[in-house]
Amino acid sequence: MKIHHLFLTVLLLGFFSCNKEELPIEKHNAGNVLTASVDVGSDYKWQIYYDLKTNSVVGKNLKSAWDLGFETGETGFHIIINSSKAMNAFNTGITNFESITDTLGFSFGKKCDVPSGNLDSTAIGNWQSSDVIYIIDRGYNEAGTHQGFKKIKFQSVNSLNYTIRFANLDGTNEVNLINAKDSLYNFTFLSFNTGNTLIIEPPKDNWDLVFTQYTHIFYEPEITSYLVSGCILNRFKTESLKTIDFQFSMINFSTVENLLLSSAINVIGYDWKTYIGGLYVTNSNLYYIIKDQDGIFYKLHFIDFYNESGVKGNPTWEYQKL
Repeated sequence: MKIHHLFLTVLLLGFFSCNKEELPIEKHNAGNVLTASVDVGSDYKWQIYYDLKTNSVVGKNLKSAWDLGFETGETGFHIIINSSKAMNAFNTGITNFESITDTLGFSFGKKCDVPSGNLDSTAIGNWQSSDVIYIIDRGYNEAGTHQGFKKIKFQSVNSLNYTIRFANLDGTNEVNLINAKDSLYNFTFLSFNTGNTLIIEPPKDNWDLVFTQYTHIFYEPEITSYLVSGCILNRFKTESLKTIDFQFSMINFSTVENLLLSSAINVIGYDWKTYIGGLYVTNSNLYYIIKDQDGIFYKLHFIDFYNESGVKGNPTWEYQKL
């Protein structure tokens, strides 16, 4: 009997020693509710890049500082136009660079990039499948002055760079350019003003939101493109969801962790405010869930579009890390 009890004791000790201790789950601590604001100007001339994690502006440029953006991934080939200037692009279907001297057909064939930022629905499209010349309407600067037209040929792209050729429609100021890719950024940019490439956005993992004008497409009562002022997501691993289903104070991590968010860059967009009787009225009951590149969730809602002096172009919001 003693041997039996000894054997049972050894067996039980062995059983418990083979079972790992339960690991405590770390409590998910929310951050403080923060208030932030940026000044894009009453004429909406600035593009301002914001990082939620550090609660800080990490970049700023005039909206007229660039014309085209070139995707930087190793296999990237997409090219965007500057939506904040109401730009358009037209595929002429013509391959002879010198033969393009006017905007014939432009008004019927022009396109703009879709507001969602879908790179498969850009105005320029998949240019690799053809050898055609595009006409670019450079849109308007912050003073409302039209910036004219350019003709451009996207000649080639590889894992390192793009080669392009562009000029005025009359052939003057022709430039042949090699635009190097840099995978630290979403895009490298081209300015027709300088004829050079430049860095506009901060590194793609350093920001979450950009406050800017952009071109929105309205489909009722007819298809119309229109400049609006709002908030755009970073394209790099950043997602959001618009909701009115929860009160701001009631939204927590367990509320949002299983929600399906969208990578469309205009999820937040412009319609958190409404133009009524000559003033913008902010809808503070419209809430946004944002997930950044590190998988961190935030809740956000806008509380004003004016500064203390009553000047528009000053989005102000509350937000909290969940």
